[in-house]
Amino acid sequence: MVAHTGLIKEITAVSNQHIKDIRTLERRKVRNQTGLFMAEGLQLVAFAVEAGWEVETLVYAKTIKTQPLVEKVAAKVYARGGLILEVSKQVLSKLTHRDNPQHVIGVFKQRYGDMAQLAKCDGDMAVALEGIKDPGNLGTTIRTADAVGASALLLIGETTDPFSLEAVRATMGSIFHMDIYKCTRQDFLDWRTTWPGDIIGTHLQGAVDYRTIKPKEPLMVMMGNEQSGLPDDMAQSCDHLVKIPMAGKAESLNLAVSAGITLFRLREGKLGL
Repeated sequence: MVAHTGLIKEITAVSNQHIKDIRTLERRKVRNQTGLFMAEGLQLVAFAVEAGWEVETLVYAKTIKTQPLVEKVAAKVYARGGLILEVSKQVLSKLTHRDNPQHVIGVFKQRYGDMAQLAKCDGDMAVALEGIKDPGNLGTTIRTADAVGASALLLIGETTDPFSLEAVRATMGSIFHMDIYKCTRQDFLDWRTTWPGDIIGTHLQGAVDYRTIKPKEPLMVMMGNEQSGLPDDMAQSCDHLVKIPMAGKAESLNLAVSAGITLFRLREGKLGL
């Protein structure tokens, strides 16, 4: 994709090269190569622009160009040298694969933090996810982590892409409020001793009731893959292993649900619960 400086273009054809370029961001390979990703919805795009994320392209339906928030966002994108595309509903439907698409789409630069800085991150809680495969689960967990005041998210091993359209959509804008890091499992094990507080892992074997621990801050809460949970080496790196007691016959909980219960319980004092 070619950089632009404060340009505004009207586009009605789905065959336009700018539209073709944006559509390729559906593929993880292209997102990795370009370092770009797509977010849809006026509120999400406004969150990102307000939070200072670098925006390459703003796309909006020509029919809403005079809405105050659209004008405000467009002015900031233009001032930062981004490309602005005024398009038809047909073009938006092509970009989002929806018959009733969102009226605004933004193309942003991805952000990943330096692992060396993670132990120095602001705040007293981080969330680590190992081997997460479902983008909806990942996005919902990011949203929950943001809600409890976590300041950082660490993705360990082979995980789904946090910058996929589905994952970004599920965060409801929270992805723009958190620092995101990623590393291999071995890199995590090598880095682990630099974390100044306790690491709490959710686990079924050898774990205690999650309501009984009093961990040292800053906390890092680590959760594993949806099917297999935390691998043994990851579990052994934790200061505490916890589980959520269940009364019924279900063997496990959905990852995002487990994250919500655990994170809110650990934060209940700070949240006044």
